[in-house]
Amino acid sequence: MSQFFQIHPDNPQQRLIKQAAQIIHAGGIVALPTDSCYALVCQLDNKDAVERVRRIRGVDDKHHLTLLCRDLSEIAQYAKVDNRQYRLLKAATPGPYTFILEATKEVPRRLSHPSRKTIGLRVPENTIAHALLAELGQPLLGTTLMLPEQEHALTSADDIRDALEKQIELVIDSGACSLEPTTVIDLSDENQPVLVRQGRGDASPFGL
Repeated sequence: MSQFFQIHPDNPQQRLIKQAAQIIHAGGIVALPTDSCYALVCQLDNKDAVERVRRIRGVDDKHHLTLLCRDLSEIAQYAKVDNRQYRLLKAATPGPYTFILEATKEVPRRLSHPSRKTIGLRVPENTIAHALLAELGQPLLGTTLMLPEQEHALTSADDIRDALEKQIELVIDSGACSLEPTTVIDLSDENQPVLVRQGRGDASPFGL
């Protein structure tokens, strides 16, 4: 049975943030609000939790999971970023974007795309997500909370609890999230950015 935390969207209760971090450290999966849709998140290096996330979403290892990072310096640990890419990232983070970049050796091989060696990364503009990332001291691995049989992401914490209460350990409620997922932009091509998915983020600053 999932736990259910009501956390203030602007002033998160630190006691609950600490408890959420403990659940993640213990291998739990959390439904986390972001600046776009809700995300399913787990500990980066917990293989069992990562596989559970993939099963819930109904995706295989060719589907990019996303590292949720606190800032650009953390992104640079896990992705190879040149000056051009850095300028683009700096202008668009934090925000509702996911960027596909070449993974560094810090990324476990099972988390990067099996043929391309790329990884999705983002810096969410959400107070609760930032508080949890700060408490953990490392990125979270996540994916948009969209279930296999549904066309749209779940945006209500009550609906998430009803659907997943026996499959995840915690639902964080801070009010409804956006219906729109992140805009996904592939920056791994040296020539130009490629729009993979149009979502909440404006793609025009990338010439797309």
